[in-house]
Amino acid sequence: MSDDTAAESAGLSYEQARDELVEVVRRLEAGGTTLEDSLALWERGEELARICERWLEGARARLEAVQPGTGSEAGGTAGEEG
Repeated sequence: MSDDTAAESAGLSYEQARDELVEVVRRLEAGGTTLEDSLALWERGEELARICERWLEGARARLEAVQPGTGSEAGGTAGEEG
């Protein structure tokens, strides 16, 4: 990925990255592209998936920060009483 594309991707919202990823997957599944184009689409899809994952990790961290007692530090397991 070029520096221009990476910088452009860094500014994408979760929704923008997700929507573009859906389009990339649609184009790959449709076929009819050259091997080189397919590889470029795959690489773009990987970058978009990383962007989405970073957004989701950030959202998860924000939720855990405002909900004390959640996450791995909470004692016990689901359904456990006592």
